[in-house]
Amino acid sequence: MASPSLQRRLGLGDAVFIGLGSMIGAGVFAVWAPAADAAGTGLLLGLGIAAVVAFGNATSSAQLAAAHPTSGGTYAYGRAELGPWWGFVAGWGFVVGKTASCAAMALTFAAYAAPPGWERPVGIAAVVALTAVNWFGVTRTAGAARVIVVVTLGALAAAVCAAFSAGTAPDWISPAAVWQGGGYGILQSAGLLFFAFAGYARIATMGEEVRDPRRVIPRAIVLAFAIALAVYAAVAVAVLAALGPSAVAASTEPVAEAAAASGWAWVGVVVRVGAAAASLGALLALIAGVSRTAFAMARESDLPPALSAVHPRWHVPHRAEAAAAAVVVVLVALVDLRGAIGFSSFGVLLYYLVANVAAFRQRGSARRYPAALQVVGGAGCLVLAVTLPWQSVVAGVAVVGLGVAYRAIRLRRAAR
Repeated sequence: MASPSLQRRLGLGDAVFIGLGSMIGAGVFAVWAPAADAAGTGLLLGLGIAAVVAFGNATSSAQLAAAHPTSGGTYAYGRAELGPWWGFVAGWGFVVGKTASCAAMALTFAAYAAPPGWERPVGIAAVVALTAVNWFGVTRTAGAARVIVVVTLGALAAAVCAAFSAGTAPDWISPAAVWQGGGYGILQSAGLLFFAFAGYARIATMGEEVRDPRRVIPRAIVLAFAIALAVYAAVAVAVLAALGPSAVAASTEPVAEAAAASGWAWVGVVVRVGAAAASLGALLALIAGVSRTAFAMARESDLPPALSAVHPRWHVPHRAEAAAAAVVVVLVALVDLRGAIGFSSFGVLLYYLVANVAAFRQRGSARRYPAALQVVGGAGCLVLAVTLPWQSVVAGVAVVGLGVAYRAIRLRRAAR
């Protein structure tokens, strides 16, 4: 019996917007405070380091996606190029890390959109609503992503203009501010800021739903990455220039506060709408990416095979989406927002480490980029992972260990 498969309905523009919806999400509004706390103005150096590592990862993902145009992203690539265990570690790291990110995005949306005391119910409602959008077909997901990305970019453009008009904070570019956290602090900020760039993985995980994937996916990944880098760099400079690193580190809403420093009364509402839209866009794409990876893992029995079902009418992995949404709803009801960023970064860095190793192993016509990029990407993933806050590292290692134990027990039982 043939394995269930998805339908190819997405073009280049659709794929780029889904990637942008993942990258230009709530992170662009929330990540500056922990990054500035770690590195001061040195977060700009951290952003550059994160971008270099992310570019190596992006080219690895593009090269692998062209050779293996199927759902699952690095889970599928790791299995094909390195073996089942490598694929499992990548897939498990992605699923658990990005499930935590889903909860963070839902809570961030609620923080901007919900009345006080209603944050968790509103966050849960957002998860349910966007799961329904995904359920009714990937073209609905792509259409919603386009609208959300346009709204978010408009709000960020207004916020950046307002922040620059506020004048320049006196301490934002001083040597003391640049080296506030030292080399370790800069690397830690890079690990946190890497959270911003991981959205291009969502394009690769949907490789079974893209038309002409060998051509479209590599282009979409590089285009989405370049646009996101330009946006993040502009926002970083604007926020630091308006507030200074100390105020950014202490802020819970640094982009909104930087824009408000201009005195433009209307800009606060615009930023809140943009932050809410960005959170929804990231959540929409994350649910799609997590469910596709879970679907691919279920087809190989690395997750319960029931999750590999494809809806006969809408052609989506509906059981995997429902299961992912159920876990996210539980997390939204229970977890803390800020801890999810570090945990997510650990899982995604592990995922891309496997991607870089797999791409490094490719030879002949499959190779599209210099092997040096995979070396930079892989080494960067290792360094950034171990310099994350220790709580994130410990939690990440523990959860990955649980997944490995689960698979080992399953294989042992299957062999009996």
